[in-house]
Amino acid sequence: MDLTGFQKMESQGSSSEDISTVTTLLPLASDSQQHYVSELLSFTLDRLHKEPELLRVDAERIRRQMQEVAVTNYRSFIAAADTLLTIRNEVSSIDKHLESMINEIPKLTSGCTEFIESAEQILEKRKMNQTMLANHSTLLDLLEIPQLMDTCVRNGNYDEALDLEAFVGKLSTMHPKLPVIQALAGEVRLTTQSLLSQLLQKLRSNIQLPECLRIIGYLRRIGAFSEYGMRLLFLRCREAWLTGILEDLDQANPYEYLKGMINCHRMHLFDVVNQYRAIFADDTSGSEENYDGGLLFSWAMHQITSHLQTLKVMLPKITEGGSLSNILDQCMYCAMGLGWVGLDFRGLLPSLFEEAVLNLFSKNMGTAVENFQLVLDSHRWVPLPAVGFSANTVREESQEDVTPPSYLMEHPPLAVFINGVSAAMNELRPCAPISLKHVLAQELIKGLQAVSDSLLLYNTTRVLRANESGLFLSLCRAFIEVAYPHCATCFGRCYPGGATLIMDAKNLYDGISRLLEASSAREVPKPVNNGEAKSVADNGEVPTMENGETPTATESEAINADGANKGATTSETNEEDTNTEKLLE
Repeated sequence: MDLTGFQKMESQGSSSEDISTVTTLLPLASDSQQHYVSELLSFTLDRLHKEPELLRVDAERIRRQMQEVAVTNYRSFIAAADTLLTIRNEVSSIDKHLESMINEIPKLTSGCTEFIESAEQILEKRKMNQTMLANHSTLLDLLEIPQLMDTCVRNGNYDEALDLEAFVGKLSTMHPKLPVIQALAGEVRLTTQSLLSQLLQKLRSNIQLPECLRIIGYLRRIGAFSEYGMRLLFLRCREAWLTGILEDLDQANPYEYLKGMINCHRMHLFDVVNQYRAIFADDTSGSEENYDGGLLFSWAMHQITSHLQTLKVMLPKITEGGSLSNILDQCMYCAMGLGWVGLDFRGLLPSLFEEAVLNLFSKNMGTAVENFQLVLDSHRWVPLPAVGFSANTVREESQEDVTPPSYLMEHPPLAVFINGVSAAMNELRPCAPISLKHVLAQELIKGLQAVSDSLLLYNTTRVLRANESGLFLSLCRAFIEVAYPHCATCFGRCYPGGATLIMDAKNLYDGISRLLEASSAREVPKPVNNGEAKSVADNGEVPTMENGETPTATESEAINADGANKGATTSETNEEDTNTEKLLE
């Protein structure tokens, strides 16, 4: 027993070793067969010899059981087979659907991404809408700012409008990236331009200093111009206003136009200069011309130059001396008023008015000479009725006033000329510049010379009958003895000592004097009755005989005597005028 047990133990020990060896030798057995292999290795040799038979019997038994199960459950096997086939088809379909789903997954992913993004945007908009709803009243007030500012501008509430503009400007600076604020700022800028236009339009109207100060204050708050630009803009606007006033005047009437222009400059130019100095005085520091480059000075000189240029153009169109005198007085008054602001231009006026007076006097004298020539050319040499004034009456009139001698009515050409000279003197007398005394004297002498030349030319070119020649010589004598001294007297009333200047030029009628002397030498003495001599002495003209014969020598002597008396009377009158002029001087 002990030996057998030992042998068994030895055999078991050896078998265990063999099992481990076989196990190592059978690495291909799966995990499910590993237990069976281990059990085989633990069998004895006899058992191992019996194992195949046991396995065959078990296999047969299992096969029979399987057959029995198959026969008993054949329906289940058939159903399982059908189910397997169906499952196989379904699995194939599922596989296809999985493949299509895998292909659609990127689209689903992108769609989900887009949905997330749009959802985020919607959330942002929702947040903005919520914020907007929470600040609805504030936003409404902001959006109404342009309309409110426009209303303020229309109603003249410029302070409130500029406050709104400053508020929007501050918002625009704080929120430069907000489109609503920037759009709001753009609308406010447009309204500010409208405000600026209204302010400039007010500067072009009739406003006083307080209103000017307010407007300049508004312009400074707007900040659209520099200080120099604002000064220039102020002067331009005020000049536009002055120009508008002058354009409204009627230029068809030079006298009324000049009166309106002078009155405009006297009042408004003075106001503009004072307004400028009052508004910009705090910036000049007592050195206005150095600060603004003499802007006010240049502008004022431009206005004065324009004023003088207008006078130069319009004065020649005035045809009345009284109107010239009134214009001169108003110009002097205007210049004296502007002198308070340093714009006294009285020293520039004499040359303009002297030229106008000279032109007017020359024109009137030219008209007088032309009318004389026309009447002389068309005159019919027939004796006219005697006026009937005595020589003493003529002398008295000459001493007291400068009424044209009635004797000249017997000689229409001379009467027309004297009327023209009187009209020229009447136009000269209200505005007679002292500096033109000698120049105007030469113009008068020129007119008298033209009359003298016309008479000599008439005598040369015309053939007169005896009675017509006597009337012509009587006219020439009246020119020398009456018309010429009367013109000198009239000029002396305009200028003290002027009569002397005219009388000193007696050589201008030397030709007529020689003509009269020659005609007196050719006359033959004949007896004449006392009535005819008296008629000649009273009327100063050569009588005409009924048969058309020339006057007798006695009649000629009577005419010469009468002419001598009139010459003496004229000489005495000239001496009295000269004494009067000396007293006036």
